[in-house]
Amino acid sequence: MSRLLVIGCGGVASVAIQKCCQNSSVFTELMIASRTKEKCDALKAKLEGKTSVKIETARVDADNVEELTALIRAYAPKAVLNVALPYQDLTIMDACLAAGADYIDTANYEAEDTEDPAWRAVYEKRCREQGFTAYFDYSWQWAYQEKFQKAGLTALLGSGFDPGVTSVFSAYALKHYFDEIHEIDILDCNGGDHGYPFATNFNPEINLREVSANGSYWERGAWVETKPMEYKSTYYFPQVGEKDMYLLHHEEIESLAKNIPGIRRIRFFMTFGQSYLTHMKCLENVGMLSTAPISFQGQEIVPIQFLKALLPDPASLGPRTVGKTNIGCIFTGVKDGEEKSIYIYNVCDHQECYRELGSQAISYTTGVPAMIGAMMVVTGQWKKPGVFNVEEFDPDPFMEALNTFGLPWVVEENPQKVRVWKA
Repeated sequence: MSRLLVIGCGGVASVAIQKCCQNSSVFTELMIASRTKEKCDALKAKLEGKTSVKIETARVDADNVEELTALIRAYAPKAVLNVALPYQDLTIMDACLAAGADYIDTANYEAEDTEDPAWRAVYEKRCREQGFTAYFDYSWQWAYQEKFQKAGLTALLGSGFDPGVTSVFSAYALKHYFDEIHEIDILDCNGGDHGYPFATNFNPEINLREVSANGSYWERGAWVETKPMEYKSTYYFPQVGEKDMYLLHHEEIESLAKNIPGIRRIRFFMTFGQSYLTHMKCLENVGMLSTAPISFQGQEIVPIQFLKALLPDPASLGPRTVGKTNIGCIFTGVKDGEEKSIYIYNVCDHQECYRELGSQAISYTTGVPAMIGAMMVVTGQWKKPGVFNVEEFDPDPFMEALNTFGLPWVVEENPQKVRVWKA
């Protein structure tokens, strides 16, 4: 019997929870907890009678360590799956330590207030020493290594798609196809169309902060930073077609650079249409992407949070989104002394996801691996004391589960290489 506590009830959480309910031989009991209990109750009502999993709900403030700790102690789950906001990673990790539960998440820690002096001092020190200026990095969570080791608990970081599946693809390629991997290009293509002039496919705060920031890549032991959207490529994605993509900073570069021996270069690319980029640049120019609070008519508001309230909820995009995603990695390295290259990717259809779970493919491709990561931990297949990224474990059971639970993958030999130029 495995009891799981899921914190969060947005689009990704809904997919992960429904997939847990499809996997009732592993997850027999489940609690859904978020700040808005009504959303949890609505999802419970949708699922009851369709699964043997016993579902409970609770209200919890994921910014409050004491509340979280009390809930974890009272429910006594085998593990906690964090599909809330990256801002809350550290409070949930603290609560797991206090209450004695394993921890799983899908994205690394970000500070909600990037002007906070204490956070800023650590950030600026890291910028000087490491050479990249993204507001998110793994150092905050890797610092919990000794605490989780001493507690005999596992913290599994980044069990979404990217990061997550892309990192498992990397471990799988190294295990089965290469003696040494020298280059990894991670390609994230969303060929879907939701029909809105402008909307984001996952949390607008996280999405817009990520996309409008400086890019960076790892090359020969150091970070190379680029201007936002400075480097571009055009790539033909199987089942999607030719798309423009841009070099971004992404968190799995940091962990793969640390965990894949012999790596020389890692880059991350994401596709964008011109309309999206034009809207985003306009919003940035007028200050709507700022995370710094401002005073407005006697109230304090954060511009990007206000913008989030204006934009369509990503969880609502499912019925109107058509097309497919293609997310994967191109690996170049050596096997038996000869250079070789492979492309491992998944194609996911937005409408098929909606028919199955009422979700668009972006939430689906993150929520399914979140469930699989939790399954790996609670079944003991990925279980050891400390803080780990997904590529540090045996990739084979995770890869098998991807095929079982709706994210089948393809291995293509000798793929088209990525050519990059200044945009």
